[in-house]
Amino acid sequence: MTSRLSLSAIAILVGAFGLTLCGPPKPVTAKVEVPSYATITADDATVKDLLAAFDRAEQAIQARDVDGLMALYSKRYNYHKLRKSDARRLWEEIFEYHHKLHSTHLFTDIKTVQVDGETRVEVKCTGGLWGLANESGQKVTVDSWFEEVHYLVKEDGAWRIIGNAGTGAETPRFGHAPHPLF
Repeated sequence: MTSRLSLSAIAILVGAFGLTLCGPPKPVTAKVEVPSYATITADDATVKDLLAAFDRAEQAIQARDVDGLMALYSKRYNYHKLRKSDARRLWEEIFEYHHKLHSTHLFTDIKTVQVDGETRVEVKCTGGLWGLANESGQKVTVDSWFEEVHYLVKEDGAWRIIGNAGTGAETPRFGHAPHPLF
């Protein structure tokens, strides 16, 4: 006996599993959204460069390329005393225990600031990192954040996350998980 899937069943499968029925695969990009209500006090070139940096990071995540991903981090990275080597170790563990990772970012405030004579960018972001757990195959939230600020500095011609040291950012309050990944 043969069975046929209805169009609605196919639509559910396509939506649930992200399948494409035809056409070439689209290039991997981070799902970064800058909504119309976002406050932007940075020039267009800076915004374009920031979006490109997050796209490169997503491509590295898809390729499971820790070195490529670490290019998003400044040599001076310091997030509540976590250094770039600590971020690398975290990503290595994420890749060890998860697959099919992907991220989303909603940028609601992008501004340039001067800190100690250096131009930096502060990006207020809500987003997440999701994937499938290797052990169970279940979809898991690896990391999520709400209105966190990504602090970036231009280093070697590219915008890189510097962490929060020297930014005046407060120590996380009780019940607020640290956010070292992005």
